[in-house]
Amino acid sequence: MAPSPSAHGSSGGGRSWLANPAPLGLFGFALTTFVISSYNAGIFGVSASDPINVVVVLGIFYGGIAQAAAGILEFIYGDTFAATAFTSYGAFWLSYAALSIPWFGVSEGYSSVLGDTPHADYVYSRAIAIYLLAWTIFTFIMTLGSTRISIALCSLFCLVAITFTLLTVGEFGPYLGAHRAAGFIGIITAIVAWYNALAELFESQEKPLLRLPLGKISQGAAVDDESRHSNRYVVSM
Repeated sequence: MAPSPSAHGSSGGGRSWLANPAPLGLFGFALTTFVISSYNAGIFGVSASDPINVVVVLGIFYGGIAQAAAGILEFIYGDTFAATAFTSYGAFWLSYAALSIPWFGVSEGYSSVLGDTPHADYVYSRAIAIYLLAWTIFTFIMTLGSTRISIALCSLFCLVAITFTLLTVGEFGPYLGAHRAAGFIGIITAIVAWYNALAELFESQEKPLLRLPLGKISQGAAVDDESRHSNRYVVSM
């Protein structure tokens, strides 16, 4: 959910004609993840059994639309990894929000066919588990792609993968302990995402307050990438 090392212009290597969308995408992911993970972890006086209307709203507008918009802008930048990550996880939050909106009739569809019975709840829970399993597989694939970008980003994707895995296990059980563990790991995930976002935000400034290390890995590939996209820079530093 972040760009490759030199996909965007920065205060150190030049200024892009388009603002860096990575902080927006990362902040959108981090904030929405933090809120829903707080519910799953059962802290701050809320629990997973409480209504998640606030999460639905965030999932639509910030984690969903804003993050997907960041992904579209990454397509313009030519950063395939970041574009795929932001757009996909933006779509995840939009689809997750849709599951809780009666207008879409997702859960109601099961009860209308199977009746308002425990079996209907069981089948719906299994469907959600498969949905989460698919996102777990996707996240592991993206984790592999992040290993050549930066340590901070790879750490973020590893945590996202663990969170999705615990949510999947919790839904297949159902195991409330796995759900709660996913909540605590999700909070850590949000903090790491905030760190990545803040690092990108500072890096985009001409005179940043400070520079947060990301542990960038593929420096050689970054130089090649910069030369291929040199037309994006209007000011050379």
